Amino acid sequence: MTTLEGVNVLITGGAGYIGSHVSRLLIESGHSVVSVDDFSTGLAERIGSESYELKLENPDAESKLASILNEHGIDTVIHFAARKQVGESVEKPELYYKSNIGGLLNLLSAMKTAGVKKMVFSSSAAVYGMPSVEQVDEQSPTNPINPYGQTKLIGEWMIDNAKTWGLSAISLRYFNVAGTGWSDLADKQALNLIPIAISKISHGEPVDVFGDDYQTEDGSCIRDYIHVMDLAKAHIDAISHLKNPGNEVFNVGTGEGSSVFEVLAELKKVSGIDFEMNIDSRRAGDPPKLVASASKIQDSFGWKSEFGLAEIVATAWESRES
Repeated sequence: MTTLEGVNVLITGGAGYIGSHVSRLLIESGHSVVSVDDFSTGLAERIGSESYELKLENPDAESKLASILNEHGIDTVIHFAARKQVGESVEKPELYYKSNIGGLLNLLSAMKTAGVKKMVFSSSAAVYGMPSVEQVDEQSPTNPINPYGQTKLIGEWMIDNAKTWGLSAISLRYFNVAGTGWSDLADKQALNLIPIAISKISHGEPVDVFGDDYQTEDGSCIRDYIHVMDLAKAHIDAISHLKNPGNEVFNVGTGEGSSVFEVLAELKKVSGIDFEMNIDSRRAGDPPKLVASASKIQDSFGWKSEFGLAEIVATAWESRES
């Protein structure tokens, strides 16, 4: 992880799974952190610094954010706060546009008012849609196939356009994050494959597999799974590379894909439970394969993932609620 001189950071979504890992790493390194969260999914007990409860999309959020930025002398913002469920975004697109885009608009306006010109944006591999290549790099076409991915891509455009008032930004497009750095910061929201599966196993229920007829080796979706600690360090490394106005994008991943069935096989191994699987139909908006080329961030930051699927699944299982 890059060594930073002292920074004053505002983390939106700081009570969330990823945001809390980034916050703890920053605090342990001696930096000043303030969190903003609406606590719809984030947990207050995860926060180890001063925090504010605030919905970023609310009409009064811009002025409140500007006050927070000024009061705490914030110089850098790491923006996580967003809705992130692909299926829900297909069912409720207006909700995603209002929350993800409206919240970002208020945040950017507040940063402009307060003169804060550095941002790391939590983007997503969902901006690529259904790529036709084995690995996607940052030059791959962006063609999101669901409203969630659309809001992330529009967010990148909004951030890039803020270069007109001097904003220097980095957008990190990452893939499937899982695992745990500290047990008290475990992912408690069963929204992604690994925590969903762990919840099902813990309750003695079969694990749902959405589609086994994709054009992949075993018929299930393939994703690039990244450990939350690797991802948190990438966000912190990005801060020291915020230099020129504009928005530069980086993939964050391992460069290797794992299928749903491979993930579940690893869960059977670490849990010692031969749980059942329920094969269901495909979900709307799910591409068959999404794997990152992470060479750009490795070359630019010297960042590289340290953990593989075995460590991801093991730490997730070990930190589960009893």
